[in-house]
Amino acid sequence: MADPKSHLHLARPLAPAAISTSAPATAPLSCTILPQALFSILDHASRRPADQERVIGTLLGTRSEDGTEVEVRNCYAVPHTETAEQVEVDMDYQKAMLGLHLRANPKEVLVGWYATSSELNTFSALIQNFYSQQGEGTFPHPAVHLTVNTVAGQDIDANTYISAPIGVTAERAADSCLFIPVPHEIKYGEAEKSGLEVIAGAREREDRSLLMQTDVETLEHAIEQVLEMLERVSNYVSNVLDEEAEPSSALGQFLMNTLSLAPKVDAEDIERDFNNHIQDVLLVSYLANTIRTQIDLSNRLATAALTMGTGNEGASTDGQQKQDGQQRRGGDRSDRGGRGGRSDRGGRGPGATFADMS
Repeated sequence: MADPKSHLHLARPLAPAAISTSAPATAPLSCTILPQALFSILDHASRRPADQERVIGTLLGTRSEDGTEVEVRNCYAVPHTETAEQVEVDMDYQKAMLGLHLRANPKEVLVGWYATSSELNTFSALIQNFYSQQGEGTFPHPAVHLTVNTVAGQDIDANTYISAPIGVTAERAADSCLFIPVPHEIKYGEAEKSGLEVIAGAREREDRSLLMQTDVETLEHAIEQVLEMLERVSNYVSNVLDEEAEPSSALGQFLMNTLSLAPKVDAEDIERDFNNHIQDVLLVSYLANTIRTQIDLSNRLATAALTMGTGNEGASTDGQQKQDGQQRRGGDRSDRGGRGGRSDRGGRGPGATFADMS
């Protein structure tokens, strides 16, 4: 039996010692970035002054209860000036914009900030500490720092970091921090996928423009993609069975799980539902064309009615002028008849009677 005095017993601490009372926890987390946030960052970078190397802004989104999962949904630009000696951030603008955004989107919170440069320097540490502070920062959760490479001609490279405080004094810790990389994912849904496909299609054209597809064309394109994926999976399975491709248990399990989720529907039911959907799409297209034709016809009828109304008024005016002229000529004849009646000694002739009536 070994002597207990020859062993060293170490007691594990119950909790990690805090480096600083104001330092947020550096728990591992994962970030999900939505495309609209990246587009806003790229738009901000494209509008920056020519003498400004990078621009910064605030990230907003949602955070899980334990703070380990962050989803970046929105962002907005924050004015700042940066030189080789100092950096200045418009904090009043940041506070005002944050308050307005949280009023419009009460489900979102402040999660961090972004910069259009992959460089991490002392100024990055200052801004990181500003966003990680208590009160108006992300404390007690760490602030997420997103860097996006926006150099023209290069692929968009995005990285996410959180920070840990370093420094032996409070003054030194205020302008210093250790950036820790964290995993991230650029995720998009079905609605964003359609927009991204349109943008990708316009990339190959010289004028960078692309006409929107109709519902039937979109459905046809989706069916072609599904058929292409099915053919690719079928070829892979055939190659594995023929021992021409290396099998993968993970991929096989994924395919089995995917096929098990598919409902068991007969081919006749699928064809009937597809034809019904096509008829609905054609009916909506027909109604839209009918409404468009009706609106065009109504505009033309309204224009024609105005034109015809103007012509009738002109015809009425001409007729009135002719009638007035005839009356004037009749009056002249009556005057001449009256004068003739008065010159007639024999009493009242036709001319005198016409003159009395006038």
